Amino acid sequence: MEEQTTPSLEHFSLQKEQIQQALGRVKTRDIDYADIYFESNVSESVSMEEGIVKRASKHIEQGAGVRATAGEKTGFAYSDDLSQKDLEIAADTARYIANSPKGETPIAVTHRDGPTQDLYPLEQPVSEIATTERVELLNLIDAEARRYDPRIAKVMASFTTEQKVVMVANSEGQLVGDIQPLSRLQVTCIAEDGSNHQVGSYGGGGRVGFSYYHEGERAQKFAREAARQAILNLQAVDVPAGVMPVVLGSGWPGILLHEAIGHGLEADFNRRKTSAFSDLIGQRVASEGCTIVDDGTLPFRRGSLNMDDEGTATSRTVLIEKGILRGYITDRLNAKLLGIPLTGNGRREDFRSIVLPRMTNTFMLAGEAEPEDIIRSVKNGLYAVSFGGGQVDITNGKFVFSASEAYLIEDGKVTKPVKGATLIGSGPDILKHVSMVGHDLQLDEGVGTCGKEGQSVPVGVGLPTLRIDEITVGGTSVGP
Repeated sequence: MEEQTTPSLEHFSLQKEQIQQALGRVKTRDIDYADIYFESNVSESVSMEEGIVKRASKHIEQGAGVRATAGEKTGFAYSDDLSQKDLEIAADTARYIANSPKGETPIAVTHRDGPTQDLYPLEQPVSEIATTERVELLNLIDAEARRYDPRIAKVMASFTTEQKVVMVANSEGQLVGDIQPLSRLQVTCIAEDGSNHQVGSYGGGGRVGFSYYHEGERAQKFAREAARQAILNLQAVDVPAGVMPVVLGSGWPGILLHEAIGHGLEADFNRRKTSAFSDLIGQRVASEGCTIVDDGTLPFRRGSLNMDDEGTATSRTVLIEKGILRGYITDRLNAKLLGIPLTGNGRREDFRSIVLPRMTNTFMLAGEAEPEDIIRSVKNGLYAVSFGGGQVDITNGKFVFSASEAYLIEDGKVTKPVKGATLIGSGPDILKHVSMVGHDLQLDEGVGTCGKEGQSVPVGVGLPTLRIDEITVGGTSVGP
């Protein structure tokens, strides 16, 4: 029997009349739109280090966020108490912040059966997995990583889950909800060879059930991959610095696309004209081989949602098509103010947070080139397979990213692993220097978390193998 995917008012011990009354207090004459976002979340985490459970926690929270918009102004207030009195106080506060006079407008809300799509049907909620089963999973990972190589000196692993129930009621009379599972398994290994200590990390997850981690020995594969990266880094040489061609591997390197380009395509930055992509819809911003989409409708993916946090169904949005900028990702407020389509990308970290236009799963579509031919086309350059941290300035798209796994390309062949490689450039600039796009599009394993204005939300990224003709590589030795 599949898990129930549509919540009801009983989840929050609410009556429809309470919601209608609270909305009526906030939706007055001068308020364009109002909504109340209800959330109940059960999150659990177990972490292990050196074969010992270091931490196990369970956190339960519930609350509601009330929003009022008037023109470009937004009033927002929240309460972790869902009593009628506290909901009305939050409603009055949101209305006051939006500078609207006191009053009441009757709002009749209707209950819809739920979202129009069901992207993560599960037989068992992740919240029902016993702690003993979680610990057994981590023990399995610990043993597998140590088995990989005797130089693996330390293994750390964590398994986190959450079961989020959300409902959105708005001044247009809609009342819609969703039940959103999420889990993630993360492994970190430290390899030691004398005084040389190196780290490798890997993981994955999504809106999946517990059985996902045992399918095809997926958890053991995560452990072996983390161990492989740590051992590989023991052999890494210093990376040459300079301007050179760079080949990005498929999958997780899409994080560079997400940060350096994706944020610049969010509608709020473009409405305020603080993005490098402002006022460029219909113009060429990338080479012809670049088609970039944001798709929140991929089943079971970490960045996918049946509905966004405004109750709008998520969608597949073409942002850049064959190098031409086609649109931005939007929430209700920015879509209305810009007069562009609503894409279902209104997201918030929790009920205490305001809605912002945010990415879901953002990736570049596959091209036609053979990945091997892309590498063979480079005489001397860098092959970047995985990335760690990075920074980006969305006003100009300039970024700095560190590669956690990268190799030299010498005479068209991948050779030595390197350490200390950073990629430095501008998102809009590198898009114009993409000359070859592989047919091997892959999405990441499901570990992405995106930060914006102090809020974090789960996301997905993806990329085919591609060649960037020139980009600045920061390193520790002089390049060719």
